[in-house]
Amino acid sequence: QVQLVESGGGLVQPGGSLRLSCAASGNIGSVNTMGWYRQAPGNQRELVAAIGSGGGINYADSVKGRFTIYRENAKNTVYLQMNSLKPEDTAVYYCKLLLPTTTYWGKGTLVTVSS
Repeated sequence: QVQLVESGGGLVQPGGSLRLSCAASGNIGSVNTMGWYRQAPGNQRELVAAIGSGGGINYADSVKGRFTIYRENAKNTVYLQMNSLKPEDTAVYYCKLLLPTTTYWGKGTLVTVSS
């Protein structure tokens, strides 16, 4: 059984930085996509960034130039480095693992950007 464990959320002031981590346990194979989504109160869950096992990366327009996604395949871990954070980045951030036939979600970690 695959499990995703997220960490790194918290409270940060506008302009600050945070790094989120998501570690996958179990057999996730060699072909997969790991990514981050977020959901703010009253909004739908949206893609923030995703990275494939081949290295392809996709970012939401709202985070381009501020967020960086990368992964350590040996650790089955994906990271999201978030810089220049804005109040509108406040949301619960969820890790997603997409396998050829199955999708897994983490439980989420709260990021609050406020002074």
